[in-house]
Amino acid sequence: MKKAKLTDVAKRAKVSNSTVSQYINGRFDYMSKETQLRIRAAVKELDYTPNHIARSLKSTKTQTIGVIVRDITGFDTSQTIRGVDDFCKANQYNAFIYNTDFNPETEAQSLAALYQMGVDGIIIAGSGKNTALINEYIEKGMPIVHFQIEYDGLEKNLVLSDYRKAAFEATSYLISLGHSRICFFTQSFTNVKSRYERFLGYKDALTAHAIAFDDALVQYWHRETGFEVSPKALLAEENPPTAMFSQHLAITTELLAYLNQENIAIPTDVSLIGFDDIPMAEFFKVPITVVKQEPYIIGKEAAKVLFEVMKNKGEHAQKLLISCSLTKRASCAPVKALS
Repeated sequence: MKKAKLTDVAKRAKVSNSTVSQYINGRFDYMSKETQLRIRAAVKELDYTPNHIARSLKSTKTQTIGVIVRDITGFDTSQTIRGVDDFCKANQYNAFIYNTDFNPETEAQSLAALYQMGVDGIIIAGSGKNTALINEYIEKGMPIVHFQIEYDGLEKNLVLSDYRKAAFEATSYLISLGHSRICFFTQSFTNVKSRYERFLGYKDALTAHAIAFDDALVQYWHRETGFEVSPKALLAEENPPTAMFSQHLAITTELLAYLNQENIAIPTDVSLIGFDDIPMAEFFKVPITVVKQEPYIIGKEAAKVLFEVMKNKGEHAQKLLISCSLTKRASCAPVKALS
């Protein structure tokens, strides 16, 4: 069956081509209700589908954006995508989702594909390895907004959690329970401002409570190789940490598995706070205290900022910080209760 054209709809509805075009684009201001009903009926009878590619060539807009994420299966990431998608749907836009699996090459390919498709803008949680490339696309006129994570050289048009404040509050909570030996588990800070902001929040809390900073209590985890120093070895030291503060969901889950394997009890042997909520954490044998971000809000706000940039490309750069909350559960106990 031959696909219906706009001219076929106009002929069936007995109106001009431009009137049908106005109807398709939602411009009803000077169109009678009767005319709208005739066009709607013709569209349905002919099963007419607008040619969005042709429309975009005329209007220079595709009514689409791209979203690039590092791990589409992540709990917070999926909620962020939902926030973006809901905002887009409310504004008659579609979102194309690209997953990179933390691979900078895949990220670069995703950026190129979206640029070639002619999307009107891009929202990205990047790897930090394509800074020059991203800035090239921005120079070419592509509106780009970053979310989740901030890197050196990519400091404009960002929507992030208020990491420093959240880390300060979580650390302060542990201190209020009597902990002064708090192990800070993180990934490398190099080039990653978001991770460093959490570290600064941790240090701020120590300073605010007159606790000396101990560099040995900052421990690193790598996605490929795990912990640089085993948590068991840390707890076996002469002056061991009494609490652990994990900065990433992947670190927290690996830490939980490790402690369980080594029969290290939470919070009897060590208290634990994780950054990012864990799905169904309240049903764990020992529910985990977490810093909870607001990924859905971050997604909606990132989309909102992108739309503002797409509309007014000359406007000044924005940086929005979204507050986190501390969800207190059973994984933290006062020091005096520790054996």
